[in-house]
Amino acid sequence: MAMPVFPTKGNLINTKKSLSLAKLGYDLMDRKRNILIREMVSLVDQAKSIRGEIEDTYAKAYRALQAANITMGVIDNIAGGIDVEHGVHITYRSVMGVEIPKVTLESTLPSRAYGFMDTNSQFDLAYASFQRAKELTTVLAEVENSVCRLANEIKKTQRRANALHNIIIPQFESTIKMITDSLEEKEREEFSRLKVIKRQKAGR
Repeated sequence: MAMPVFPTKGNLINTKKSLSLAKLGYDLMDRKRNILIREMVSLVDQAKSIRGEIEDTYAKAYRALQAANITMGVIDNIAGGIDVEHGVHITYRSVMGVEIPKVTLESTLPSRAYGFMDTNSQFDLAYASFQRAKELTTVLAEVENSVCRLANEIKKTQRRANALHNIIIPQFESTIKMITDSLEEKEREEFSRLKVIKRQKAGR
């Protein structure tokens, strides 16, 4: 559907400029969408790999914890003496205008946050495994949050690209055709009018 504009040469020039900008905008949107999709697919594969490793690490940790409980008795008192982790930090980086989180873990706990007198190797293995699971969970939180943000931006970019491709660009093209047809019709009318005037002058 053509836009409601007067069919003048000035409006024709302006509409052609607008069409050119709309096509450029669509190309940029399409390029951005493809870059974001590639980034997201890479992160989805990474998340899948990390989730598998986390499952294996937790399974190993709970087996070791169970063995520690069996050999040492219930270890709630030891676990209660270990401080809460406060070393998680979040910063952001930009990918095509999308703020992607960077989650880092700089542990505030010592490598061994318990005494050796009342523990054994099974407890050491459980502690090390849960530490590893914590590190992997930090990475997974970054990756999955990034995937969500990228997916949302891809949807927005796709909607804008679709609007340009299916609505805005066809409107400009239709408007250009309407103006061009109107101007050509005016030129034909003017040419016919001049021919009539010329014949009238010749007949005098």
